[in-house]
Amino acid sequence: MKLALIGFGQAGGKVVDEFVAYDAAVGSGFVEDAIAVNSAITDLEGLENVPRKRQVLIGQSRVKGHGVGADNELGAAVAEADIDEIQAAIDEIAVHEIDAFLIVAGMGGGTGSGGAPVLAKHLQMIYSEPVYGLGILPATDEGGIYTLNAARSFQTFVHEVDNLLVFDNDDWRRNGESVADGYGRINDEIVQRFGKLFAAGEIGSSTQVGESVVDSSEIINTLSGGGVSTIGYATEQVEDGGGLLSRFGRSEDERFGTDRTNRMTTLVRKATLGRLTLPCAVSSTDRALVVATGPPEELNRKGIERSRKWLEEETGSMEVRGGDYPLPNEDEVGAVVLLSGVTDVRRIERLQQVAIEAKETGEYIDAKREDEAAALLDTGGELDALF
Repeated sequence: MKLALIGFGQAGGKVVDEFVAYDAAVGSGFVEDAIAVNSAITDLEGLENVPRKRQVLIGQSRVKGHGVGADNELGAAVAEADIDEIQAAIDEIAVHEIDAFLIVAGMGGGTGSGGAPVLAKHLQMIYSEPVYGLGILPATDEGGIYTLNAARSFQTFVHEVDNLLVFDNDDWRRNGESVADGYGRINDEIVQRFGKLFAAGEIGSSTQVGESVVDSSEIINTLSGGGVSTIGYATEQVEDGGGLLSRFGRSEDERFGTDRTNRMTTLVRKATLGRLTLPCAVSSTDRALVVATGPPEELNRKGIERSRKWLEEETGSMEVRGGDYPLPNEDEVGAVVLLSGVTDVRRIERLQQVAIEAKETGEYIDAKREDEAAALLDTGGELDALF
């Protein structure tokens, strides 16, 4: 799947930077172009793989290159003010070569959480290609302002994109892990999972055509229902000799075929019921996609088909697609499971509650200020009457 990646803000820029490196390493070619947008000069200078000419500094007239300080309303304002500068960079993308735009942003900061929805709305008005978001939710221990930013940004971002893929830091941070080590490892997890999905739609120099290759249209159709999506991923080392099942009474083809079928169905169950990028109730899924990855000789159609049918039962959806992504040089077999349009997500419910409470608190404060102002005016009138 050919993508134009746009990293908005610090977290978004770093993840896009990692995507570029990953794409070059695996040779799939799913990154058609990559742009980083930020209001802080230092964040842009820290990028290693997005070329300097594809980096866009916004908000110079207001924040002088120092960032917006976790103020996502200011982040949205500078994005709106400098949208033409961002568009100038996008104009250099060969849009006729891409399948979709992907805007990547951390939803807890200021620039990304405020600016990403603004850019998504802008792209939707101009282009016919799908506009997807990859939103990274902050861990709850990062602070109340980041949770509040995420709550506000999520409500806007999900309505401005064709589908919002989500990664929840709160479910991936380890106890005792430093912030720097945690973010570095989490970025690797993000790129590994989403990179495998998007690369599956492309046939690169290191890719071999399989029995039932996933193409970009299947990814697009899975995401076309809109809403929120999450990804599961599981792998297993390839064993010499085809596994540990009994070898008696069966031919080599029968033995290996059964081993590979069972392994794939097990991996798909692990990916689906294990650690998702955004934990959810699998039964609330609208559409799904299964992608089998690994050495071509270790992938078989029967395993993918059985996995697809099992996922239909688990999700209750008839729109479950499946295919393979052969990787000749890999020593692992893997399964990527995309669950699209999920609705039963506790983390999102908590964020929505935060947004409601913040709105009610804000309305209360505004009403109190109005009452105080009215009281002052009334007092002023009484004083005038005394003179």
